[in-house]
Amino acid sequence: ASDVLGEFQLQPGDGKRRLFMIGNEAISLGAIAAGCRLMAAYPITPASDIMEYLAKKLPKFGGVVVQTEDEIAAMNMVIGAAYAGVRAMTASAGPGLSLKTEAIGLAGMTETPVVIVDTQRGGPSTGLPTKTEQSDINAMIYSTHGEIPKIVLAPSTAEEAFYDTVEAFNLAEEHQCPVIILTDLQLSLGKQTVEPLDYSKVEIRRGKLLAGQELPPIEGNFKRYAFTEDGISPRVVPGQKYGIHHVTGVEHGETGSPSEAPENRKKMMEKRLRKLQNLRYATPLNVHAKHAEADILFVGINSTIGTIQEAMERLERDGLKCNHVHVRLVHPFPTEAIRPYIEKAKVVMVVENNATGQLANLIKLHVGHADKVKNILKYDGNPFLPKEIETQAKALFTLEKELI
Repeated sequence: ASDVLGEFQLQPGDGKRRLFMIGNEAISLGAIAAGCRLMAAYPITPASDIMEYLAKKLPKFGGVVVQTEDEIAAMNMVIGAAYAGVRAMTASAGPGLSLKTEAIGLAGMTETPVVIVDTQRGGPSTGLPTKTEQSDINAMIYSTHGEIPKIVLAPSTAEEAFYDTVEAFNLAEEHQCPVIILTDLQLSLGKQTVEPLDYSKVEIRRGKLLAGQELPPIEGNFKRYAFTEDGISPRVVPGQKYGIHHVTGVEHGETGSPSEAPENRKKMMEKRLRKLQNLRYATPLNVHAKHAEADILFVGINSTIGTIQEAMERLERDGLKCNHVHVRLVHPFPTEAIRPYIEKAKVVMVVENNATGQLANLIKLHVGHADKVKNILKYDGNPFLPKEIETQAKALFTLEKELI
């Protein structure tokens, strides 16, 4: 009995002070550090903690939290605040994101920088409100009607959630588009030990915002949607002298006035969509790859990172060479970053909490090598256990060897 208990004894501590928090708290801290001053939301599991935390803390920094009458109002309020030059965000789960979808399209059309948090839970419909899932990946990329630029980030840990939230606000303003922070219930509500946050890493980048600057005199309206080489136009706030322009959800010209002219439509679509061509995101992947060529490459997203790592250690002891990449930039997909790891692996096993292999399908779409991409799926509402990944990985690898 003592031998068995010995396996579960904690190692002595190192005496270093650390933080103990859930992912939602890390997102909230990141929003405050990023300069967010308006958070509008409607309560929903598992996102409510973000609103509750910010309701206590944000007023101390001159900010406001508004519990709106519904998800639609929350999204539109965030758009209005961002249009006025305020860093603003909302947070919800899958059902709320469904309701916010049309307004997210409005933010894309009006080139308004907004930050949205989706804490994934079991769906569809009301689904499993208190259980984890990773089934909103496609919805966060494709759900708006029409085509807009959009950035989707997926932190793997509470620590990453803090820094990614800061970066989300920067990217939203630099590219003037919606940025979605995609988490799952296990990451949002699971408690984690976190190294002390380094606030010296926090920087505020507001892109082409001209608020507070003196604009040159012009005749007519300001070209808020001016055609530029990078697709990103100068941005002003209401009331700025010489900055008057029109804002509408219908197609428009450079000053914002409605236009259905075919040539203008084509130029505006191309302008908006090229805004992400020069996107720079420092860590699109978390990489744990000690082998030049691997028997198995594991790919995951969000909260599965630790479970995959533990399963890998067990498989390595059995003689299998395992590498691991965890996707942190979901859209635009980091095709060239992930390609070398996929090409140098015998089998690619994508671990995800959904029934249809959404992340695996993104890899097949953008990178190819569909013949070597295999699914390890779980969609019963519970997080993966290391033993489950280990067992399925062994079975899949053995089957592949037999087929070869």
